Amino acid sequence: MKLEYGDFLIVRKEETVKFQNSTKCVAYEYPTHDADVNIAIVKISGRYPEIGQVMNEKVKEIVYVEKGSGRVVIEGQEHKLKAGDVVLLLPKKKYYWDGKLTIVSACAPAWYSEQHKTINFNEGE
Repeated sequence: MKLEYGDFLIVRKEETVKFQNSTKCVAYEYPTHDADVNIAIVKISGRYPEIGQVMNEKVKEIVYVEKGSGRVVIEGQEHKLKAGDVVLLLPKKKYYWDGKLTIVSACAPAWYSEQHKTINFNEGE
């Protein structure tokens, strides 16, 4: 489906697509069918990824902490997080999450798994 200027799209909660990224991370993507932007609710309960870090190669991601607390470690720098905080993750930045968090993640262009990489700590550091 291609949206034109002036069009709109409403995606209901029951239409979300569940992705079990790990035992500690589950995402519920709202299918926008738009290559330019997408959004998901992500629930993190512990460390994600459990080992190493992740990185988006192409996607810019803005994250709103809806509830909970924890931290994100970006390029080795730790940032404590709580409900109401926003994190901007730029492409090619290595990071990991740790805590009990529910986040709203919006991505541009739309997030896709092929550009999302898991990196061991000894790779590229």
